[in-house]
Amino acid sequence: MHPLDVNATLEEALNIVGMFVFAISGALLAVRKNYDIVGMAVLAEITAIGGGVLRDLILGAVPPAAFTDLFSFIAPIAATLLTFFAYERINRIQAAVLIFDAAGLGVFCVVGTVKALAWGMGPISAIALGAITAVGGGIMRDVLAREAPAVMRSDSELYFLPALLGSIIIVVVSSLHLYGAIAAGLAALLVFALRLAALRFHWGAPTPRRRAKANDS
Repeated sequence: MHPLDVNATLEEALNIVGMFVFAISGALLAVRKNYDIVGMAVLAEITAIGGGVLRDLILGAVPPAAFTDLFSFIAPIAATLLTFFAYERINRIQAAVLIFDAAGLGVFCVVGTVKALAWGMGPISAIALGAITAVGGGIMRDVLAREAPAVMRSDSELYFLPALLGSIIIVVVSSLHLYGAIAAGLAALLVFALRLAALRFHWGAPTPRRRAKANDS
């Protein structure tokens, strides 16, 4: 057993919570796209498990954990049904959904990085897989809904970079043999806080400075 392995019950609980809130964001986008309940369920499932499945396939952890854990399917379906019957109320509390989404971002980048390290991946690979776990489902959701992925839009608040930072922190503390529940919690909390600050103050990733085109004479 790898020393970075965390309490399985706690990890499972965090995964379920993260999948549930990410699934709500997928179901909400489906409603705004005028999809039916099947489309809602597809986007909810993809958002919830997409990043984890991609990570597991890269690691060779097959079948992916999402396909061997019943709750990985139940949580997104429950989120779909909740959104289907209470869309108006949920849509009014979009800020709350974003808060939970930020929490899921922090949790998933930590869990993804820990699993990559436990499978013997090097620091750079573990950082990449941690960030992929956090943002992969959202990218798949946006592509399926024919939206430009939020992580690639210049008008989108910081999303990928907080997850990347959280993954870097986990790799650094693990290399110093300081990883534990406190380190994991602080890393997730930092990602959560940075994402909320980006939403509050509209922080975005740097964009290249482009020279204005000269007027044709």
